[in-house]
Amino acid sequence: MTKLVLIAALGAIASVSAEGPPAVNLDKAGTYAILSKAGISTVPMSAITGNMGVSPIASTAITGFSLVADSTNTFATSTQVTGSVYGPDYASPTPSDLTVTIGDMEIAYTDAAGRHTPNFLNLGSGDLGGKTLAPGLYKFGSSVLIPSGCTIEGSLLSGETDTWIFQMSGDLIMAANKQVTLARGAKASNIVWQVAGYVEVGAGAHMEGLLLVKTAAHFRTGRFKPDWPDPGADGRHSSK
Repeated sequence: MTKLVLIAALGAIASVSAEGPPAVNLDKAGTYAILSKAGISTVPMSAITGNMGVSPIASTAITGFSLVADSTNTFATSTQVTGSVYGPDYASPTPSDLTVTIGDMEIAYTDAAGRHTPNFLNLGSGDLGGKTLAPGLYKFGSSVLIPSGCTIEGSLLSGETDTWIFQMSGDLIMAANKQVTLARGAKASNIVWQVAGYVEVGAGAHMEGLLLVKTAAHFRTGRFKPDWPDPGADGRHSSK
């Protein structure tokens, strides 16, 4: 089965942009913190803010969260999740909703991966440590490493609507205790990391943006907190 991970870390994708590529539309996938076709697991305790869901694989593929079904059986809860947990084996309308949502995730990945004419090609040979990253489309024919902190910086007048897309043919690996810092109004909701391999975020590290990942995502910190206005109702992280 082809896996695809969409990890949306932090807010809704902007509908307009000042500098950078056109925004990627997540549609219904944007209402999840974690969304997966292959399963979601944790070694307690984790702290996840936002909704989680799996499909078409059953909810039994969500392990380590000690799920408790709601009385309606349309979702479950967990002490490790600030939000709701969904599976295709739950009561209607959850199965059909998840089918649409997974489709939206796949469309978003294909969109991000298919962007052409990068503004930056193989910047730093894939090493983003210590760099300041302006709005634009970044393309890497390799894995991307963040061995030390980097800064994503908006333009002087329109930072809040600037956009970034990072395309990579390999993995995205961020070292422990490092941070992606946002500056000049840059918003995590306008940043997309399209990863053909896997993502690994080391213990104590702080990642910003939306991750669309083809294979798997590993967060060693045990904490994932999207930064949108109502995290208890909406979240974003997807894995497929």
